[in-house]
Amino acid sequence: MALLNSLLHPLRVVLRRLLTAWVELRLIEPAPERLGLDPTRPTLYVLPHPALSDRLLLEIVCRRHGLPAPEARWRVGNVTRRGCLALPSHKRRLWRRRSPDAPFGELIDALAEHPDADIQLVPVSVFWGRAPGKTFGFWKLLAADSWQLTGRLRRALSMLVNARNVELYWGEPLSLRELLDERPAALTRRKVSRVLRVHFRRVRTRVLGPDLSHRRTLIAGLIADREIQRVIDETATAQGLSHARVERRARRYAREIASNTSYPVLRFLDQLLHRLWNRLYAGVRINGLEQVKRLAGDHTLVYVPCHRSHIDYLLLSYVLYREGLMPPHIAAGRNLDMPVVGALLRRGGAFFLRRSFKDNRLYGAVFNEYLHRLLARGHPVEYFIEGGRSRSGRLLAPRPGMLAMTLRSYLRGTQRGVAFVPVYIGYEKVLESASYLRELRGGRKKKESPLDLFRVLGQLRQPFGRVQVNVGEPLELDDFLDAAAPHWRDSRHETRPAWLSRTVPLLGRELGQRINAAAALNPVNLTALVLLATPHRAIEADLLEHQMTLLVALQRSQPGGSRVSLPEGTPREWLAEAQWLGFVERRSQGLGELVLTDGERATLLTWYRNNVQHLFALPALVAFAFRNNAQNDLDTLDQRLAPAWPLIAQEQYVRLPGADFRQALQATLATLVDHGLLERTAQGWQRPPGHSLANQQLQLLGRLVQPTLERGYLLLAALLRQPSASLTRDALEERSRQLAERLTLLSGLNAPEFFDRRLFSSLLDSLEAEGWVWESDGRLAFDDLLGEALKRSRSLFDPELRHRLLQIARPAGPAAGDDEAPSRAAAQQATD
Repeated sequence: MALLNSLLHPLRVVLRRLLTAWVELRLIEPAPERLGLDPTRPTLYVLPHPALSDRLLLEIVCRRHGLPAPEARWRVGNVTRRGCLALPSHKRRLWRRRSPDAPFGELIDALAEHPDADIQLVPVSVFWGRAPGKTFGFWKLLAADSWQLTGRLRRALSMLVNARNVELYWGEPLSLRELLDERPAALTRRKVSRVLRVHFRRVRTRVLGPDLSHRRTLIAGLIADREIQRVIDETATAQGLSHARVERRARRYAREIASNTSYPVLRFLDQLLHRLWNRLYAGVRINGLEQVKRLAGDHTLVYVPCHRSHIDYLLLSYVLYREGLMPPHIAAGRNLDMPVVGALLRRGGAFFLRRSFKDNRLYGAVFNEYLHRLLARGHPVEYFIEGGRSRSGRLLAPRPGMLAMTLRSYLRGTQRGVAFVPVYIGYEKVLESASYLRELRGGRKKKESPLDLFRVLGQLRQPFGRVQVNVGEPLELDDFLDAAAPHWRDSRHETRPAWLSRTVPLLGRELGQRINAAAALNPVNLTALVLLATPHRAIEADLLEHQMTLLVALQRSQPGGSRVSLPEGTPREWLAEAQWLGFVERRSQGLGELVLTDGERATLLTWYRNNVQHLFALPALVAFAFRNNAQNDLDTLDQRLAPAWPLIAQEQYVRLPGADFRQALQATLATLVDHGLLERTAQGWQRPPGHSLANQQLQLLGRLVQPTLERGYLLLAALLRQPSASLTRDALEERSRQLAERLTLLSGLNAPEFFDRRLFSSLLDSLEAEGWVWESDGRLAFDDLLGEALKRSRSLFDPELRHRLLQIARPAGPAAGDDEAPSRAAAQQATD
């Protein structure tokens, strides 16, 4: 053997030099310096299967990064081994196959004889290309690292094709001694091999995903499903059509829906998007993927990002592919299935769905079965729980459709557990700025067109800043259901269990909160938070910089905000970034530099402010309480603010940073004292003197929550001016929207998002959830407690602001002498 190795050594040197010149490692994870190898213990690298190319590549990487050499020899007792071995292949050879646990037998025996010795095992996975396994196709031949093990010829072809797309993944070092136990040596050897094989299988699942069926095969199996055939029969009978005709319709639906993931297209999109992002953005930053990578090996992942731009799904797929995760199958609206673009998206993993199909039972059955097959086989999936892009910049109310279908699929049974992955994508400037500005002004949404692609290409010369992709805390579905519906396992095989309808909204709300808890503060939304809190959209540059510094400091001290990303650099650099992107202008003036913006840009800045306004919901609410009251104690604040908090939390999808409101309130007061915005007194807390910088900062902070409080005040005033159970929900929402629109016009504000009707719908949801209002015969009912709560909260508003809101809320015409006069008088007492 020694003679053979000496003869092969020159050949290995030549091959290693060829690989060094030819191969480019696209990803090494984790970074070699993070492995934490113990230099005092022998290191044994373990490969999942024998492959000379993998061994040579490992030797190259270890030399580059100063790691123990795989070709080095280690001695444990009387046993000498090289520093690299591979698990035996399961393929049958002409000669006798080695046992799968054979490589570790001698080493385990040596450790048993030498109690002080140990060996650190380092699993190493190498991927030459990342083609998911597929039933047909020429790329199955070339892409060696599909799920099927490959021969020497296919590996050689793969090395030629994928030399610039090689990835290497280290496993966490394992102590071989810690894997030993009191069982017989043969069982211990099997245990070691089993632990390693499980690790390699999890890495392959995470990187490659499960095997992909050919699209024709998948559609054929889907149509042959027993449930689909039953729905076809019932549809044919109900519509008086032949079974064959309805089956053709179902097949057409399946072709309309199903993706056609193609590895060459994934490679093409990876290279295309890499160039596109580098042209469009100054950088794409990612936070929080480590936990997702740990889950990916044994969970089906469902990515649920916020939806701010058409490129969200392209960006997320690109990031996941670059970070060593299999890109998901993406639920896209049928409006994107356009010529050329739709075909490209479909081959990149998109599957398409109609906006609504509740009246088309056959389409619904086909789509449900398709989604179930993806989830049941372990394919990662992505969809937007908001249903569409947010034109206001804030997170929209989650739609129940896809969440309910996911839950029903999970109840039917899946191979693995399901974990939702909330994702926040933060832009310094979105590509759709012009269209959003038009829609914020009340313009109609424009239908998508292939020409939009060329319009995007025409913007490549414009600056768009940076993009931040933050992964929130994953939600494992088992754990969520155990808390929300403790007996859910008893109804696993029911199609629509009784608990499902009340659990889906809870799931949507929980995911919305986790998305918002991973928000990204950047120079643009920081500038918007401060500038839009001023009366005339103008501010001294020094005060703006001080306030941005304060907001970042507050976020650092907020409990539970570890997943929020903060901007790098200084406030002066942040302001320069906002100016470079065209959102503000800076104007020199004799008494100091001013920062201001015009009406059009101010309207657009509301979109960016709404991205992150929720991060300061409770500090802003507390600061607002000191607007009309110089001093407050804890009991008074609790009494005044507690009724308003659920309305804010519902609208902004934020949870309390504490066990209950009073505890969170105390923590927030302490934080504001630490930052000099409040002063502690024997009676409670007081605001700083009116001329001080701290007082100006407190006022700017409080104005962040003012729009939400004003909307709530207008809605309650409109509701209380009518007798209980006299207004329908739709009538109240429309009346409140009109009042809010009137307020913006009379105040000279250009803020169409302020009177978005969906915001009033969300406020009503919160009032119903808290028991303040309820439906009675289709109308909204309430009792005297609502008026009393509003009366307690009226001191939050200074007299001037309260008077303005009452004037807006007062209906036109005589206030007395009609049938509504008594109820209006009662409302006046509650609100005055």
